[in-house]
This record gives sequence, C-alpha cells and structure tokens, in this order.
Amino acid sequence: MSMRSALAPPALRDRGQVTIEFLGMTPTIIVTLIALWQVVLVGYTFTLAGNAADEAVRQATAAEPGARQGACEAAGLKHLSEAWRSGAEVTCAGSGYVTADVKLEVPILFPGTLSFPFPVRGHAGAVEEAD
Repeated sequence: MSMRSALAPPALRDRGQVTIEFLGMTPTIIVTLIALWQVVLVGYTFTLAGNAADEAVRQATAAEPGARQGACEAAGLKHLSEAWRSGAEVTCAGSGYVTADVKLEVPILFPGTLSFPFPVRGHAGAVEEAD
C-alpha cells in the first residue's frame, strides 16, 4: 500500500463498497420476495376455496335434491379463474343440513402452472330452504 492511498480520505477508500454489498444481497432479496409471493398465493387459494364453498352451498340449498350436485358444482366453480378451476373439486352432501366441500390446488409461483402436492380445502354448510 502506498503512502498516498493510506492517506486518502475514507470516501475514496470505500469506493464501490455499496455496489459490492448490494450485489451480495441481491439473491437474498429475490428469494425473500419469492417466498412472500408464494405465501400470498397460499392465502389467496384459501380465500378462494372458502368463497367457492359458500357459493356452492348457497345454491345447493335452493336446488331440488336431484339437481343439487349440479347446482352446487356450477356455483362453486363460477367465480374461480381457469388457473384454479382446472384442478378444483366441488362436492355437496346432506339433506336438511347441506354441506359443500371445495378442494383447490395451490399454484407454485404462477397460477396455471405447477401446483403443490397438498390441496387447500374450503367447507361450508347451510340449512336447506323450505318451500
């Protein structure tokens, strides 16, 4: 080290340090953002499953017993986008007290692509409407 660089002001000696630190942190920042986005997708899938189950049971209680499953499935899938609808399962059961169960797959990073192997389930129940 020359005498000149030893006597240089600290700003000149640290030149480029921020750039190096930022480049070192970039992968950590990206991985954190990806993890947060995936958590948002899981939460959104839970919200969609619960809403689809509510819609399905609402329609199933108003339908005739013979047409209940069709009305239930149509109402449960109605508000789902194609990305969540492709792997969705909607079932209704019961007489007097009707229940609807919706199973959705959680997408990995982008809806409509790969999915996690565990499903998200939504459940709702309602008393059958009387004439």
